[in-house]
Amino acid sequence: MFTVNPFAELSASIPPAVMQTYVVVMTVLVAAGTLFDIVHKGSAKYFFANWRKTKSKARQVGGGELASIAVHTAVVDVLASGEFCNARRRIAHLLTMYGFLLYVTSTAVMVFGYPTPAVATPDVWPTLWWIGGLMILIGGYWFWFFIRVDVAAEGSSPFRLMRADLFVLSLLASVTLGLVWAYAQTRGSSWTHAWFALYVIATTVLFGSVPWSKFAHMFFKPAAAFEKRVSYADGTRSNLPGPANKPEQFGSARTAPRHY
Repeated sequence: MFTVNPFAELSASIPPAVMQTYVVVMTVLVAAGTLFDIVHKGSAKYFFANWRKTKSKARQVGGGELASIAVHTAVVDVLASGEFCNARRRIAHLLTMYGFLLYVTSTAVMVFGYPTPAVATPDVWPTLWWIGGLMILIGGYWFWFFIRVDVAAEGSSPFRLMRADLFVLSLLASVTLGLVWAYAQTRGSSWTHAWFALYVIATTVLFGSVPWSKFAHMFFKPAAAFEKRVSYADGTRSNLPGPANKPEQFGSARTAPRHY
């Protein structure tokens, strides 16, 4: 099961060209949705306007320092999700993020590189597809039921839905249904086509709802993290005051906070 390319098996009923076209369309939807989100919310306009506003009163940051900041941002904020102070939240996010990268990459490779059983698929790609999908489910469901602040801290029901939940819910639905479909297909289940139809619907919602979900944040966050580090390096601090010169009041690494 873990070494079978589910898309090659699907080629018996759906031509590979149709699957490949669908993947391309989903990619275009993500790009178009992200651009629409940037224009609609004015994210890029605000970013560059704020950069120009603070540039005149900022310390000049050299090219070497900018390169160092860029590397630090990529390693700490992007690859290690350093923005999350809570260890459980960071682990859940890393599982979901790296799982998504494995899942999407292996999907593209199998759909475009090994679309039919006539071209043998190396075992590594279906295995990575399953590993990536399971990582998403572990990180995503762990976050949804146990880590979300409105559930863990405020006692709200994990089944309380908001529009902000569209991205994580559509992602979990797409991956869950994808793995169920692949399993049913290997077992020759009569429900295989029904599971696949639900998988396609959930995946279309995931990639087609970018303007209304948090999907585009994965592209904004690295730029925002880089801008924040540059603002601290040049002294502007995003127009925020410097740290107060007085003892900590709200807990520290040594003392647990008691003000919540």
